[in-house]
Amino acid sequence: QVYLVESGGGLVQAGGSLRLSCAASGRTLSTYVKGWFRQAPGKEREFVAAISSNGERTYYADSVKGRFTISRDNAENTVYLQMNSLKMEDTAVYYCAAGVDSPDSGRYYFHSHYYHWGQGTQITVSS
Repeated sequence: QVYLVESGGGLVQAGGSLRLSCAASGRTLSTYVKGWFRQAPGKEREFVAAISSNGERTYYADSVKGRFTISRDNAENTVYLQMNSLKMEDTAVYYCAAGVDSPDSGRYYFHSHYYHWGQGTQITVSS
């Protein structure tokens, strides 16, 4: 059994920064692609960022490109999401996920590619 646990969420003012962490336990996920998704009230879960198993390739939604940075530490079995210049529209529950590395990186943008999920952490950005 694999467990993903997010931490680092909270309340922040617009323009501020937060860093999310997602620690995996149960078994190592160093060969898995890791992703972050988010879901705002009344909206569908959407892709935020992903990182390949070796950390060499990263992928971002247009809405967060240039503001968010995904990284990973395979020795610690942890993935991070550094969020800068936060906007009110970034308010959502953020989920980390793990899936199989694929030669078709287009799959990483879809939540159906991932089969291990964390419980989510709330990010609220105030004005």
